[in-house]
Amino acid sequence: MFFDPIYWLIIGVGALLGFGASALVKLQFSRAAKVTLRSGRTGRDIAQAILDAEGITDVGIVENPGFLSDHYNPMTKTLALSPQVYNGRTAAAAGVAAHEVGHALQHAHGYAPMWLRSVLVPVANIGSSIAPWLIIIGIFLGASASLPGEPVQPHLVAIIGVVLFGAATAFTLITVPVEFDASARAKRILMNMGLIQAGEEQAAVRGVLTAAGLTYVAAAVTSLLHLLYWAWRAGLLGGGRRA
Repeated sequence: MFFDPIYWLIIGVGALLGFGASALVKLQFSRAAKVTLRSGRTGRDIAQAILDAEGITDVGIVENPGFLSDHYNPMTKTLALSPQVYNGRTAAAAGVAAHEVGHALQHAHGYAPMWLRSVLVPVANIGSSIAPWLIIIGIFLGASASLPGEPVQPHLVAIIGVVLFGAATAFTLITVPVEFDASARAKRILMNMGLIQAGEEQAAVRGVLTAAGLTYVAAAVTSLLHLLYWAWRAGLLGGGRRA
């Protein structure tokens, strides 16, 4: 099965998409990091200013080690900003910090896709780790139960695996609008509050956030391709497959 050229084609496409998106993020961040904010604010200052303006007082801001390790934790209501963002006084720092605050705003305002993504986290973690093995086991069980020369029928174990992997794929798909919405909020608030200036600063922020959003698109496309492949191998698309 793992010698299937279609499987390796999907692996290759996913790797290319992921590498390309990651390289674009680093390129755009590097460019935006050269654009110093005229306001002189750090990423932490900008995050705090937005939270204050929105009346959010229960979200903490901490420095988090690692390059582009920025994230918002809804469980602890914490904005974790990488050193380059936390201390940076650049358009790159402003964009990333505001984006993470965008997630805090989604949380505070009950943004439905973010809530749904949180619900899917446990089953998505299970699906991405064990689902392929369940599908493989199910395919072989189905093959052993089929008559010689007959198509392999979908086996319950394989179907369960496909459903679990589908949950993981649903998580990646829902993540796309969640991330783009956070970026849209960030760009709008940064301009409305005068935290960045029109022109070079605005363009640099837009470049960073657009590139970051494409990484989630790449992940979603890759996961969807894998889901279709496993559903096909399990016999749920286009008839049964031999093991």
